[in-house]
Amino acid sequence: MDIARLSMNMAMNQTQQQFGVAMLKNSLDLMEDAGGTIQMLAEAAPAPSLNPPGVGGNVDIRV
Repeated sequence: MDIARLSMNMAMNQTQQQFGVAMLKNSLDLMEDAGGTIQMLAEAAPAPSLNPPGVGGNVDIRV
């Protein structure tokens, strides 16, 4: 393989690698945004009630 072809192949490989890294960075940024949104929605959601309404509000005590 001659020097010019080797140089072109190395440059193409470097370009492909840079493109791959840029795409992974973009994916990471999107996942971070999605994670922030999910966290915000989870914090805003009301806590689920373990008891039905009207149950557990009073305690009967006999002495």
